[in-house]
Amino acid sequence: MANGALSALPHGVRLGVSPLSWANDVLEDLGADIPLETCLADAASVGYQGVELGRKFPREADALGPLLKRHGLALASGWHSGFLAERSVEAEIEAVAPHARLLKALGAEVMVYGPCGRMAPFAPLDVSMTTRVTLTSGEMAAYADRLAEFERRLIGEYGLRMGYHHHLMMVVETFDEVCRVLDRARCGLLIDTGHAAAAGFDYAKLIDRFGDFVTHIHLKDVRADRMARVRSDDLSFNQGVRFGMFTVPGDGDLDFAPIAHFVKTSGYRGWLVVEAEQDPARPEAEPKAAATRAFNLIASLF
Repeated sequence: MANGALSALPHGVRLGVSPLSWANDVLEDLGADIPLETCLADAASVGYQGVELGRKFPREADALGPLLKRHGLALASGWHSGFLAERSVEAEIEAVAPHARLLKALGAEVMVYGPCGRMAPFAPLDVSMTTRVTLTSGEMAAYADRLAEFERRLIGEYGLRMGYHHHLMMVVETFDEVCRVLDRARCGLLIDTGHAAAAGFDYAKLIDRFGDFVTHIHLKDVRADRMARVRSDDLSFNQGVRFGMFTVPGDGDLDFAPIAHFVKTSGYRGWLVVEAEQDPARPEAEPKAAATRAFNLIASLF
């Protein structure tokens, strides 16, 4: 059934899943007892075609490659914590080298760029979300120029496109901030449906304005009532994750028809990655069951 469902995806589009449903990358107690083998076996048995990197994955190609092959999974991409808001392109290229080499060796075509620079120096995802550090207009322009040059280097040296990830608590969170960066940098964009909604805007606005720049897609849902509580109580990002503000597609309040329409009509060729930062110990978030519900929803849209 899984293979039949995915045969309806446009040519060149694949459906993957993030390991965050099994083990959180930041809150290491979430999923600490779930082996990587369980994550990979679950993902494959549900019908996903690939996975992104997670903290439990080996970072050597000769170890990770056979592991993924054994489960019939491809490497969709992997997150790089980027600091171009505060360091040079040359320093960033040096920092990304091992990660980029791994992605290239295992056939990934896009690298997820997380804009971590200028975040709060201590436990940045544990401070209230209204304390987020932002950039001035001048700083944003210089930052966008560095991003554009970094992507050129990334493509030239590793054949990897960038998927710039707008993200809560980071220097590019709001729609206005995404526009200021993309209008100038014209770099590859990752659309994250959940982070857009949680930042207060409709992800379809990104499709309308920057559809030609989309290189990677994260499919995340938001529980609107819990997100509203996180905002009204000025909680931290990590508190929001524990509270269940995010979930898999179909378990929250977002409409995924616009992203499906974009994929079917735009010529997008790349990965759709189901992702949900939540506590796998909560009954509502049992990883394989949640991943299955998301798979069935996304497949039904095609």
